[in-house]
Amino acid sequence: MSKVVEKFLKYVSYDTKSDEESTTVPSTNGQMILGKQLVAELKEMGIQEVSIDDNGYVMAIIPSNVEKDIPTIGFIAHMDTAPDMSGKNVNPKFVYNYDGEDIILNKENNIVLSPKDFPELKNYIGKTLITTDGTTLLGADDKAGISEIMTAVEYLMENPGFKHGKVCIGFTPDEEVGRGADLFDVKKFAADFAYTMDGGTIGELESENFNAAGAKISIHGRNVHPGSAKGKMIHSTLIANEFMNSLPSNETPGTTEGYEGFYHLIALNGEVEGTKLQYIIRDFDAESYENRKTFIKNIVKTLNDKYGTGTVEIEIKDQYFNMKEKIEPVKHIVDTAFLAMKQVGVNPIMVPIRGGTDGARLSFMGLPTPNIFAGGHNFHGKYEFIPTFAMEKAVEVILKIVELYAGK
Repeated sequence: MSKVVEKFLKYVSYDTKSDEESTTVPSTNGQMILGKQLVAELKEMGIQEVSIDDNGYVMAIIPSNVEKDIPTIGFIAHMDTAPDMSGKNVNPKFVYNYDGEDIILNKENNIVLSPKDFPELKNYIGKTLITTDGTTLLGADDKAGISEIMTAVEYLMENPGFKHGKVCIGFTPDEEVGRGADLFDVKKFAADFAYTMDGGTIGELESENFNAAGAKISIHGRNVHPGSAKGKMIHSTLIANEFMNSLPSNETPGTTEGYEGFYHLIALNGEVEGTKLQYIIRDFDAESYENRKTFIKNIVKTLNDKYGTGTVEIEIKDQYFNMKEKIEPVKHIVDTAFLAMKQVGVNPIMVPIRGGTDGARLSFMGLPTPNIFAGGHNFHGKYEFIPTFAMEKAVEVILKIVELYAGK
């Protein structure tokens, strides 16, 4: 068993599910426990500058072993797993020499990982896969990234003849609830640029992502007895229905792909007197993004003109922005990652992130941070799996990036 797989199996045993309702940082104690374990391992490797702060951010610095002045590179992954499903008592299953057929994850509950539902499985015939047992998520998002970084760091420390510049390591809490970069100390991290090891399938290299906003809509109704309601009742859920039908039906997550933006209803709670809607708004293009926010505000204005001022209220907050504008001036960091993949036998796949990462926010905080594959599939649920060779190749990519910059 390779070192990266050994580390992965260890790290997924920690329950680090984050909690969006929590007001603490990190949002769950399991993340702090894993953080302290990573600190201990980094120190055992012989790294002197290692720390974990009160908020669970782990940082480490490997000094340069070359005399020339070369950039300081950072590698970052997050410790938490998604709140969508339990990450407690994860029981990984190995599928050796995968034959391309259905994989029974849990016979008792008839949970099957099938290429009929997930055709990308066919890409891994003959490979070793790690899956869930059908009762939890696996945690490859992003414990695969942590394992890959830790394995690469161990190699650097055990092979002093391998030339490298200064390398900075960062492990963050609460990425899955959108707070991973909130308290990240970019100045302390002190890298010129970084990479998050938080992408999906092998070869993914991402330097652009959605612009993102959240919208909360509150609709105020008036309830009276239905027997005498004519001209008096204002039914907030029916107004909510008008609002929803005013949005384009072909601009939802289920009808878009690639660079196409969308409006996505993520929560609805209503009765006659009051209804609340929660939307997320996404678009890659900055102008189109602003137009989407304006469009949704205009729907609110139209409904208020119809039903009375204050009937519908809206609050829109920007969440993160497309990192592309911050990456373009230092495009060499993407070009070098692209070259590194080619040189270790990985076919680079340049794709936009239809979501956000810590890297997007860090890029706007002064640390340009594109995203590199960690190797997993079907994150956040019981059908999650990862090919072992993808993790091994990710380690090679990290080391090759370091090597390429040391040789410049």
